[in-house]
Amino acid sequence: MAPHGNPEAPASAAGEVASEAPKVATSTTAAPVTSGAAHETPWSLWEVFVRSSRGLSHVHAGSLHAPDAAMALRNARDLYTRRNEGVSIWVVPAEAIASSDPDSKGAFFESPQGKDYRHATYYTKSEGVKHL
Repeated sequence: MAPHGNPEAPASAAGEVASEAPKVATSTTAAPVTSGAAHETPWSLWEVFVRSSRGLSHVHAGSLHAPDAAMALRNARDLYTRRNEGVSIWVVPAEAIASSDPDSKGAFFESPQGKDYRHATYYTKSEGVKHL
């Protein structure tokens, strides 16, 4: 791995790669996994949400790849808040996000026909009540 943490950039020497990544056994019966480009696990995808200094809620800023949450936070800070526009960052693993299917939006966001009571316009003001 390169000194700056980019997995795409090659290390300057093969010795750097071998010294940085420790050998890890995946299970008791499996052979130990050695370091090297062929055996490295891919970085997981993280979704980044940033709250700006003028905003009240976090807004989706984009996605990035990182090996863990700490590195995802650091990368998100560097990528999405370069000009001090953020005051808070959330990073969420992409596989942890559940979403509705855009193709079934008709059934999912069905209009509440016959449920007028859900809107304030359905109700009338009572005569004896003030300040409404």
